[in-house]
Amino acid sequence: MDGIHGDRERSFALAERANALMRDYGPSATPHSYAVWYAYVAGTYPHMNDALKRLTGASGCLTGQDIESLYASYLDPARLSAATERASSSVLSEIAGVMEVLDLSLGSSAQYAASLRTLTQDLDGMPSNQTSSVREVVAALVATTREVTANNRTLEARMRESRREIEALRETLEATRLESLTDPLTGLSNRKHFEDSLGQLVRGASAATPACLIVIDVDSFKRFNDVYGHITGDQVLRLVALVMREHVKAGAILARFGGEEFAMLLPDTGRAAAYAIAETVRTSVMARELVKRSTGESLGKITISLGLAMHQPGDTAVSFLERADQCMFRAKRDGRNRTVDDADGIPADAVLDRNLPNVA
Repeated sequence: MDGIHGDRERSFALAERANALMRDYGPSATPHSYAVWYAYVAGTYPHMNDALKRLTGASGCLTGQDIESLYASYLDPARLSAATERASSSVLSEIAGVMEVLDLSLGSSAQYAASLRTLTQDLDGMPSNQTSSVREVVAALVATTREVTANNRTLEARMRESRREIEALRETLEATRLESLTDPLTGLSNRKHFEDSLGQLVRGASAATPACLIVIDVDSFKRFNDVYGHITGDQVLRLVALVMREHVKAGAILARFGGEEFAMLLPDTGRAAAYAIAETVRTSVMARELVKRSTGESLGKITISLGLAMHQPGDTAVSFLERADQCMFRAKRDGRNRTVDDADGIPADAVLDRNLPNVA
């Protein structure tokens, strides 16, 4: 218990020190900023600490761009995964090159051995007193060639095994990366993947490529959980996810945003098409009858409320998401089981804190 207590006290002490440095030197208290300063005081990444000291030494503080650069260079899991992928690809390429050389070497050795065998056969037809010395040399060369060929084949087998192991490792890393971006209950993208995708879409959006965002909330989900239990509640979430996958085209990001909330990020999709998708998902969910697996009891219909926003010039990830969120809450206030579009107008003071400082 003393060890656990000591670790706890140390982690709190590090957190306090990180917060103090973040206030003194940082531009804001974002999750990335906290991660950078916590790693700094913990001393986890010495190279990052050196880079941070250089930045603060030059200007006396860190900008938001400095924080994002440090996070991306030293802490971002996606960067580490990409670096591992590049390294494994490089190693596989090197192994393939070496094996190509080995194949050529084996071929040359085989040809050389064949030539020696032919020479030996020619010598067999000559008088022994004329060929004894040459025969001994050729025999030694044949033995050496066989040894080299055997060694090359052993090395080739080991290289092939190494390649298989590295390919298996790369597949495992890719599976782990995908797992880290997936919601385990529904199989949809998780919040992290959604936030990353939303940030990328906003940064690359233009007037020529429309994009829409739909936020979904299951109606009266808390009451449903209280009445039927969380296991049955999980069935509801899986049902909504299933309907989303059935009716949304490839290229969209379908995510469980948190709790009973979902999101559909629709690149290259205009307002009318996005509204049609939202309504198709809404009516399809309502058309399904949920049955409790353990008893066969009918649990009635499930309904969802949806908020739709279309990307506008100057949008950030936060403003884009807030507008879709506001539409969803308006759908709730207007009676649930409906889609509200941001073209209908949303009050300017209806601002929601989604705590998304880590996306652009």
